[in-house]
Amino acid sequence: MSRLRIFDETQPHIPLDVHHHHTDIARVLGHAGIRFEQWEAIQPIAPGASPDEVIAAYRDDIDRLMAEQGYQTVDVVSLTPEHPERAVLRQKFLSEHTHSEDEVRFFVAGSGQFTLHIDHKVYDLLCEQGDLIGVPGGTRHWFDMSESPYFVAIRLFTSKEGWVAQFTGDEIAQNFPRMQPSARRG
Repeated sequence: MSRLRIFDETQPHIPLDVHHHHTDIARVLGHAGIRFEQWEAIQPIAPGASPDEVIAAYRDDIDRLMAEQGYQTVDVVSLTPEHPERAVLRQKFLSEHTHSEDEVRFFVAGSGQFTLHIDHKVYDLLCEQGDLIGVPGGTRHWFDMSESPYFVAIRLFTSKEGWVAQFTGDEIAQNFPRMQPSARRG
């Protein structure tokens, strides 16, 4: 189940509010300028499907977002607990950073935790299968996939370079809860 916890940036252990319903999460994040949607596949996806098959299953929603927002490229990323670089990849995303373009992720399978630092608040969102998050360029955030990652995600980019981060140097991400393996669902 998707979950949104909201914290004061100075109180990392006491949520101000918690939401579990997709409509509530979308409303709250929308007020903060963050896109949150639910997508359904237009055709079944078999385990181990190729990136092209995954993209084809969500082609209508992908095309809609590309037309609305001007995204130029789409790809699929997949990570499992057996991946030999999982710890290095996890560490890459754990520090607060921004991007010059939007960061858009749709979770085809598995889960991941996006944490957003906006106007002295921290929005901690556990994304699950079927969730799309769109983080506008310039938004401070970090991402955790847990020590035992499992997800398949569609990524949309404006730039052909893909994921390029500008790290803020702020240590805030170290103070907030990490994704717990028990929060991960396959």
